[in-house]
Amino acid sequence: METLDWVVIAGYFGLLLGVAWWVIAKNKDTADDYFLAGRNLGWWVVGASIFASNIGSEHLVGLAGSGATDGVAMAHYELHAWCLLVLGWVLIPFYMRSQVFTMPEFLERRFNPTSRWVLSVISLVAYVVTKIAVGIFAGGIVFSVLLPDMRIGPLDSFWIGSILVIVLTGAYTVLGGLRAVAYTEALQTLVLVLGSVLVTFFGLKALGGWSELRAVCGSEMFNLWKPLVPEGVVATWAPVKETGRMAWYFNDNYPWLSMLFCAPVIGLWYWCTDQYIVQRTLGAPNETEARRGSIFAALLKLLPVFIFIIPGMICFALAKTGASEGLQQALIGADGKVIRDEAQKAFPLLVATVLPAGVRGLVVAGLLAALMSSLAGVFNASATLFTMDFYSRLHSGVSQHRLVWIGRVATAIMVLIGLAWIPVIQGGRGLYDYLQGVQAYLAPPIFVVFFLGVFWRRLNGPGCLAALIVGFVMGLFRLAIDTPVKLIDGFAYAEGSFLWIVNNMFFQYYSMLILAVCCTVMVVVSYATPAPDYGRISGLTFGTTTDQQRQASRQSWGTIDVLASGVVLAAILTAYLYFRG
Repeated sequence: METLDWVVIAGYFGLLLGVAWWVIAKNKDTADDYFLAGRNLGWWVVGASIFASNIGSEHLVGLAGSGATDGVAMAHYELHAWCLLVLGWVLIPFYMRSQVFTMPEFLERRFNPTSRWVLSVISLVAYVVTKIAVGIFAGGIVFSVLLPDMRIGPLDSFWIGSILVIVLTGAYTVLGGLRAVAYTEALQTLVLVLGSVLVTFFGLKALGGWSELRAVCGSEMFNLWKPLVPEGVVATWAPVKETGRMAWYFNDNYPWLSMLFCAPVIGLWYWCTDQYIVQRTLGAPNETEARRGSIFAALLKLLPVFIFIIPGMICFALAKTGASEGLQQALIGADGKVIRDEAQKAFPLLVATVLPAGVRGLVVAGLLAALMSSLAGVFNASATLFTMDFYSRLHSGVSQHRLVWIGRVATAIMVLIGLAWIPVIQGGRGLYDYLQGVQAYLAPPIFVVFFLGVFWRRLNGPGCLAALIVGFVMGLFRLAIDTPVKLIDGFAYAEGSFLWIVNNMFFQYYSMLILAVCCTVMVVVSYATPAPDYGRISGLTFGTTTDQQRQASRQSWGTIDVLASGVVLAAILTAYLYFRG
């Protein structure tokens, strides 16, 4: 880091704080304004904010690292941009009609109050142990790579980076609420995309161009289809990748069957039902702006393949060829292969190695933007869940000023929890893979109650509650079984035992099992209990939507919305056709 880099970073933070201050000055002291930006966010702010909230530490640390080790395999998750089209075209009409603050509140409108409480508790716990934890971890990783010698007293660069990211993000999130989060995320999206594009450009320039990247990485790393169509079963539907007893069932490396059925469920849960993402669309003034924001976010979501995965592959190629001795020493082991535990540093290592002064400062600002936007989003979502789903229900009739104050206190508490979490995750390894597993266990019951609830009007509150509880218990059971194996050296279950089967089952297959059980439980319990009051849930399901409501929804979109959605789908298809090895 040179003087010019620090000047650029200081300029970025000055601009960011200026935008935050301008937004805070416009805020009104109401819950609607603090938690949903007065329901007045334009489509471009909604879309950019969704994208910035999503693009965070798991991309800087995990996605670029997976590019260095496995090539484009993880692009499947990024090409789930179509899930945002499902949000915009299928679910937003129901969300906007309900005028809710949170996703658990929508469950209460559709089913019953208990379902709202259960989902709120699970969401808050999940945000702390996943999104906040990984955000802090990545902030420390970026600083430890770019400024390894920085120390302030007993604090090394990892601690300094983690604390700075949390405190700076928490400051404007506490004061400004969703409006400050959304507008700063729009700015951060611009900086992040520009910076990441420059990393790809200078990385390819240092390597010798795109053709050299393909030559070094080979067709193996450019094969997006390999996880879906395993070697030896091309053009068949047999879920077999390795030979041997029950090999299709255990510990496969992203087998096609689970990618085909499990990955979309996780994507639809995340993009269409998670408060962390959907809260931005709830801040739009109407269905038109919310839908266009979702479509815009889907277009932006196609970028990570090229601004994170490809740079990870470039980092691998530079290390493999010896074009960068520093990268070779950092990433390549004695066996000539990538050291997986070090691959998570691929993106910041590339930034430190190939970028000129000034540009490096801009890209570091982009890295910090990604980390801060993700944390800002989870801080605000958590505060909204706590205030609207717990505090306001326990203290009915409380003033708007009081709700805003409680929201700020809740946000500050989440910041303090984040700071306290640093020692827990400082030495983390394999955190990205662990988070993928947690999401796979968390997603199915929530996906089931939202999507079946919207499409099937006969399903009721007891069925929803049963599916949520059974699904979460199954997920917690798997985590409890996995934990001793991960934490205790040499610990293993007896081969062939029930616990061994559960522990060795590929996490996406176990997720599919949870999905099937939750669907069954919800339908059986719903039909074993009285039907819901269809008048009470009018407009919240397809079967209870009136002709007037359908007509209003139809008038909210036009040709440009359809064409933009078509562009997203065409781009996804093009990526699958190009990355064939």
